[in-house]
Formats: sequence, C-alpha cells, structure tokens
Amino acid sequence: MQLLPFRATFPKLEKIQTPEQFFGTVKQEYDKYFEEGFFHEIEEPSIFVYQITKGSRSFTGVISGVHMADCLNDRIRKHEETLAEKEEKQLQLLLRRKAAVKPVLLAHHPVPAIKNWLEQYKQEQVPLMQFQLSGDKEYHKIWRVAAPDQVASLQALFMEHVPITYIADGHHRTSTALRLFDQTGGNKEDYASLFAAFFPIHDIQIQDFNRVIKSLNGHSPAQFMARLSHTFEIEPIEQAAKPSRKFELTMYLRGEWYRLRWKERIMLEYASQPVVLDAMLLNHKVMSKLLGIEDVRNDQRVKYIEGPKGIAGVLKQAEKEPDSVAFCLYPVQMEEVIKVADIGQVLPPKSTWFEPRMKNGLLVKRIGKQIGVEVKG
Repeated sequence: MQLLPFRATFPKLEKIQTPEQFFGTVKQEYDKYFEEGFFHEIEEPSIFVYQITKGSRSFTGVISGVHMADCLNDRIRKHEETLAEKEEKQLQLLLRRKAAVKPVLLAHHPVPAIKNWLEQYKQEQVPLMQFQLSGDKEYHKIWRVAAPDQVASLQALFMEHVPITYIADGHHRTSTALRLFDQTGGNKEDYASLFAAFFPIHDIQIQDFNRVIKSLNGHSPAQFMARLSHTFEIEPIEQAAKPSRKFELTMYLRGEWYRLRWKERIMLEYASQPVVLDAMLLNHKVMSKLLGIEDVRNDQRVKYIEGPKGIAGVLKQAEKEPDSVAFCLYPVQMEEVIKVADIGQVLPPKSTWFEPRMKNGLLVKRIGKQIGVEVKG
C-alpha cells in the first residue's frame, strides 16, 4: 500500500459539551462546525496512529491517505455492491463539506513489523488527542506522525508488507473517491488518495446482522411453518437465543422461538459453491421463494438489525408488526469475507456488521480550495 500523508482537522474537545451528539451530527454539519471554530487545523500533511480501547480489548491502526492506484489495481478489494443513489448522496456531501469526515476501514493480514513499530511509537510519543465516549464505553487515542523519517519508515513498512487490503466498511465512500479521481483525471492532489484506516484482520470483529420481515406473504403461521419445514429441521426452544454455529439460525414467530438447521439436501445443492453463507441460503430459500422478496436490499418489508443491538433490538422491531417473522444469523467469518473478495464476488446485502466502528469527525481529511470541480452525472 502506498500511504500518503494528508492535511487533517480534529475536534476541539474542550468546546464540545456532548461528544455523542457532536459525533452523531458532524456528518451533516461538518462545514458549520468548522466555520464556528470547533476544529483544529493541521496544515502539514501527516499520518496518524489510532487506538480504540473497548472493554478488555484494544485495537491499533493507522489513518492515512492511500494512493488511488491501489484501488484501481485491485489491491483494495471489495465484497459489496454499491447503490448509485447512495453514492450520489455521498458525493454531494463530500463536495459541500470540502472534507471526508470518516475513513474507509481497511483490513490487512497481520504484520509483526508494523505492530512493533506502532507499539514503540505509542510508548515514545504524546497523544495528539485522547478522550472517552461514555455511551459506547470506548477510549480513543490518536498520535500524529509528522517527522519525515518516521513517515518514511511507516510508508516503507506498508509498501513492503501490505500488498492487499479488504474493505471492511466504506464501499460507497471508496466508489465516490474513485469517481472524483476519474472526473478530475487524477490531476488534483486532493483526489489522488483515499482516506483510510488500516487495521490488522485479527483486530476486525464481525458481528451478526439479523432480519425482521413485517409479513408472511399471505401465509398463516401454520402454513408458514409447514412450508419452512421443507427447508429446515425445526426445533422449538424455551427462550430467546442467537445461533451458536454456522448453518444454524434462530427464528421468532408469534411469541415463540425456534432453532433452524438447513436440511442436508439444501446443503448439497450448494456443495460446489466456493463460499456458502446463511444469508445467501435465507435469501434464496425463504426470502424469495417463500416470502416473495426479490430485492432484499430495498424491499421495505425487510428491516435489518445490527448485532450489537442484541435480541432486544430484534424483538423491539418484531413486536411493532404482529404478523412479522424474525431471523437471527450466525456472524460471517473474516476468512469468508476475504475469500469472497479474492474471487471477485460479493456478499449478500447486510451480511456483516464490522467493528471497530469509526466515528464521523474524529479525524477529518480536508479537501481544500481546489474542491471546485465539475462532477459529471
């Protein structure tokens, strides 16, 4: 990877009374906050070391620009399709703010030399910024890397040891950056790099992503269960639970919980597939064939509940609609994401919820005065 230092801004924490509200609104209000003096400006291009501590776990990564050539040459690999409407919205926000307020989260294979460099740097340097978000129980620290020899050292490590990365979060931000790079012919410095945060794969956690469907497509609960039994081995369970392994789901229907396991003949149908995911099977065998949902990304009957909201989040959504059914899925594994990306395929929509989650406005890549560019539709 070709790391590129960038011009950054970061929040003046002493002026922020409610950090959770600030970071929750800065995506839309960055330009306003910037004009009102809520950000420090760093004119000298820099790279940053970023540490998130959550509970007993600590994650350390690098926030930097990365040369767009790495996107174009398939060294930054995706596992998700983007939506034109969402991409356009991202583009207009970027042009209005004149800043990227959140880095793309990139995962790479662990590199001991990089880990050692970062640990030593953290011990020797004073953090640029550190604070705790009480709502998330997260402690954040950021160190600035600006000395030319240190920047060059870190760049050399990534160039030598990180040939490939995988987008964990930020497919639309990546496609928007590529679009700007293409529209400017790659001639404007601000569009020559993607704003990115690099974390080793073992520091990236994938949580489950669950589904609540608001109707049974005209089936009675008894009819639905009978149809479902052609696809699953179904076992009633006494209390709410998430699945404990791959190819097992749990389902909530009319106040009752069930454990579902795909029948052997279903698994044999997909035996030749390089990667088989529960979300894929659910989309094919239940959402489409049983519930009549073809566009799982956009159909308004489907609500997606991210894993951190727990069973309580699933029940809260399910109980809004008495005729709904909820499915809890086992988390996709990072090895599966990598395999899908390496063979040039994509995961089903809403398959993964990655952590650590980057905060909008925590560190911002300024675009500068040369933002004035005509972007073609």
